[in-house]
Amino acid sequence: MSGLGDAVAAASTDALWSHWCTWADLLAPVDVSGGRAGLDLAPGWESRWSVTWRTTSEELTRSVEELIRYGLREFAPMRVFTWRREQRHRPGLPFVQSTGRLHGAESIEEARFLLALDFAGEVTDVVSQPFRMRFGGALGERPHTPDYLVRTRAGVWLIDVRPAELIFEKDWESFAAAAELARVCGWEFAVVGEWLPHIMMTLDWLSSRRRSMADPLQLEPTLLAEAAAGGRTFGELAACTAFPPVARAHLLHLLWHRRLGLDLRAPLGDGSVIVTGKVSP
Repeated sequence: MSGLGDAVAAASTDALWSHWCTWADLLAPVDVSGGRAGLDLAPGWESRWSVTWRTTSEELTRSVEELIRYGLREFAPMRVFTWRREQRHRPGLPFVQSTGRLHGAESIEEARFLLALDFAGEVTDVVSQPFRMRFGGALGERPHTPDYLVRTRAGVWLIDVRPAELIFEKDWESFAAAAELARVCGWEFAVVGEWLPHIMMTLDWLSSRRRSMADPLQLEPTLLAEAAAGGRTFGELAACTAFPPVARAHLLHLLWHRRLGLDLRAPLGDGSVIVTGKVSP
């Protein structure tokens, strides 16, 4: 095909390169500011709102004011993850390679969030159901338990996961309260309601080869060198080796570990242009 050698140079500035993106870049943004109107944010609200969390030995309740002063050091999930017949959601314990542990997920949407976080989150720790907050709102004082607290090398994120079509009126206020708590604690906040097109399908493919892989055929050095030449597609890189089917598995592995990159705004296929990614440590 003509012009493939210039594909990277001609790429749109809107390209979302997998080796540089953050996990938040993969989200379709959800604005929660509309739920803020009914919140009790009069002076002193930090002493009226409270946060309850668990350690390995006890359950603690502190005002937001105290939380800001002393911080959250040791905490464990507020709820356990159970399975029963005829339940309407899909709980599980997905493995997160970044932490080397299993983490609770109460739905397919939460499992997908953990997958995106594992790929592009620079994660150091994840706690599911990290605490229960009580806040004042239009309906009086009520509780809300965010879904995740995530520590990354770039900072801390408080996360709620809810499919966009299942966000109801009272949820906006809960999310706005969580956003306010995150703000005063110096954290980031996001509602994971919808992903950009193609993202989850591509990450699912890449994650199939995220674990360590032996390379007795020494295909990865060849693939990295060919990609560095520029303008090669996924199919061309696989074909340039003596073992294309095996090379495809290694390409997925290199893409997951961000040693190679592709534009996540388009579906992964043989025509996907592959570029050199981050240098392996």
